[in-house]
Amino acid sequence: QVQLVESGGGSVQAGGSLTLSCVAPRYFYKSYCLAWFRQVPGKEREGVAGIDNYGIIMYADSVKGRFTISMDNANNTLSLQMNSLKPEDTAMYYCGLRGWVGQRGMELGLWARREDYDYWGQGTQVTVSS
Repeated sequence: QVQLVESGGGSVQAGGSLTLSCVAPRYFYKSYCLAWFRQVPGKEREGVAGIDNYGIIMYADSVKGRFTISMDNANNTLSLQMNSLKPEDTAMYYCGLRGWVGQRGMELGLWARREDYDYWGQGTQVTVSS
């Protein structure tokens, strides 16, 4: 059983920054896709940013230019640097792990299909006040 563990959430004022981390062992996968999702009560979990083991990175339009996803392979740690935070970024943030979707799959948005993820972390809350 793979356990993903997120950390780094908190409360910040609009315009501020936070960095989320997720310890994500990937030894079950020869090739994989890791992603950050977020969810607010009453809404579906949405993809924020994804990265695969070939270094292909994709972002949701709502966070492009503000968020940066990265992977530290030596420490099995996925990160999400969030800058210029807005109140609408307030959500529970989750990291997820699934098998590789291919370069075309990343470009087509398969990285953001929450139903195809095999493993999830417990989530970390991000609250942005105006």
